[in-house]
Amino acid sequence: QVQLVESGGGLVQAGGSLRLSCAASGLTLRNYNMGWFRQAPGKEREFAAGISRSGVGTLYADSVKGRFTISRDVAKNTVYLQMNSLKPEDTAVYYCAADALIWVPTAQAMGAHQRYIYWGQGTQVTVSS
Repeated sequence: QVQLVESGGGLVQAGGSLRLSCAASGLTLRNYNMGWFRQAPGKEREFAAGISRSGVGTLYADSVKGRFTISRDVAKNTVYLQMNSLKPEDTAVYYCAADALIWVPTAQAMGAHQRYIYWGQGTQVTVSS
């Protein structure tokens, strides 16, 4: 049974940092592209960052580029999202997700929700001004 479990969310002041973790079980990261999505209250879920199954390719939404970094530790079967220079508009529930399709190096392609077959339960990130 596949499980994705996010952790690391919390309350932080604007300008601060958080590191989210997504621990995967029942699947191997080398076989899946992984994505981080976020959903703010009253808004649609949006793509934030993705990493290819090879670990070589990474993609970011324009809104987080230069501030967020996605990475993974294959030995720990865990994906991370380092978030720096946080802004109040980053407040959202953050989800990780796994995609078994071919990696397409565009945020538009990798941001399509229907690609992702496994989802975590989410972790809340709140950025105060």
